[in-house]
Amino acid sequence: MTRTWINPLRDERDKRLPRIAGPCGLVIFGVTGDLSRKKLMPAIYDLANRGLLPPGFSLVGFARRDWADQDFGQVVYEAVKQHARTPFREAVWDRLAEGFRFVSGTFDDDAAFDHLAETVAELDKLRGTSGNHAFYLSIPPGAFPVVTKQLARSGLAKATGPDEWRRVVIEKPFGHDLASARQLNKIVNDVFPEDAVFRIDHYLGKETVQNLLALRFANQLFEPIWNANYVDHVQITMAEDIGLGGRAGYYDGIGAARDVIQNHLLQLLALTAMEEPVSFQPRALRTEKIKVLEATKPVGPFAETSARGQYTGGWQGGQKVLGLLEEEGFAKTSTTETFAAITLEVNTRRWAGVPFYLRTGKRLGRRVTEIAVVFKRAPHLPFDDTATEELGQNALVVRVQPDEGVTMRFGSKVPGNSMEVRDVSMDFSYGHAFTESSPEAYERLLLDVLLGEPSLFPVNQEVELSWEILEPVLKYWKSAGKPESYPAGTWGPESADAMMSRTGRHWRRP
Repeated sequence: MTRTWINPLRDERDKRLPRIAGPCGLVIFGVTGDLSRKKLMPAIYDLANRGLLPPGFSLVGFARRDWADQDFGQVVYEAVKQHARTPFREAVWDRLAEGFRFVSGTFDDDAAFDHLAETVAELDKLRGTSGNHAFYLSIPPGAFPVVTKQLARSGLAKATGPDEWRRVVIEKPFGHDLASARQLNKIVNDVFPEDAVFRIDHYLGKETVQNLLALRFANQLFEPIWNANYVDHVQITMAEDIGLGGRAGYYDGIGAARDVIQNHLLQLLALTAMEEPVSFQPRALRTEKIKVLEATKPVGPFAETSARGQYTGGWQGGQKVLGLLEEEGFAKTSTTETFAAITLEVNTRRWAGVPFYLRTGKRLGRRVTEIAVVFKRAPHLPFDDTATEELGQNALVVRVQPDEGVTMRFGSKVPGNSMEVRDVSMDFSYGHAFTESSPEAYERLLLDVLLGEPSLFPVNQEVELSWEILEPVLKYWKSAGKPESYPAGTWGPESADAMMSRTGRHWRRP
């Protein structure tokens, strides 16, 4: 059972995150990693600074370091000062820091987990956390089995009272393929019931992704044309301009498709293509997303409908950069793709015949994530051909990052004596339309974990369906040899343009 109350310190005008959880604590495994320092610790402080954490909130770090509680507190302090979104306030920090604890040990150390159990029990008494604790596994997937078994053995995974809860938070990747995803789900569900498992996909915590639901279902304007009668195709892009220097240990052998398409982009597809849920309760949202994923299939032949590439050295942002095979830790024979593009179809009445193109890559032209719904051309244009030479297709583009907002592209007359129609854009920007700054994705997601609000977290069925969609393409690529090369700073390999041009379409250049 989750207790929820309204925080008396919260500004009543703040409608974005209006609830806080009851008494609770958070234990972070992998607390010395980049994710913890750059995202989790700052998000915890920002939530506290906005009055959205209970007064007795506790934070326990678990790692191999030989730290005392105050050493851990200093690490959190430095992370907050460097990466927090909200201004630093001593009073907030002092109150938050009273609940910091650190437990030193390795994942196979029974004594360390017994000490952790004692620490959690002590916090229940001293801080009033009431037996409510979430365990954040910011660790490699290979360590999940031993940590979950230790949580079960030490009694940490099991709530002892009817009003208490224990939850586990898992970072991607959710497996390497369908078989490993199923095995991972079983390992976790043997210890935690599915309603206590929160799989983090930080993209689902972004304001713009949630705004996609508002855009579709709060407005009459778009629903009548959000279907195959009017939509020509959909492009979902996550492009990064950075390389992979220093990330070989994680990325080599994983690749762009497993890293991004299987989770982030397929979740964005599900939100774009889903039917209107009967409510925004978690079960109703999940039902509609699962329906979409069950209806989604890759389009073949994959030699023509997919593309993969590997960046080579070049110039980007005025700097000369290395190719993947020159990056530290990558073998000269590595076949790991840094660019991936696939074609999918959603076999429902709404979307029959509409291709969904998903692409992601490193060292591309710029950093951008967007969903572009591209509409069919008007069936009849009562203009001279010369009047519409520069007229493209109407499009609605949801920009997830950066410059979060929505753009509509449509045709308009060029000022002058002649009739000439050209594409123009109408922009909505979060930064200009609202005075409130958007919370970071991890703020929203961490608070939802503590509230027991699972709407933005994929369940195991979604994870397994996503692997079922992607796996045929991965098997083809494995037999197809080395990825095609593309120079850093461009928009991917030539095969990606070819897969679109075969159907008379082209990629957007954001």
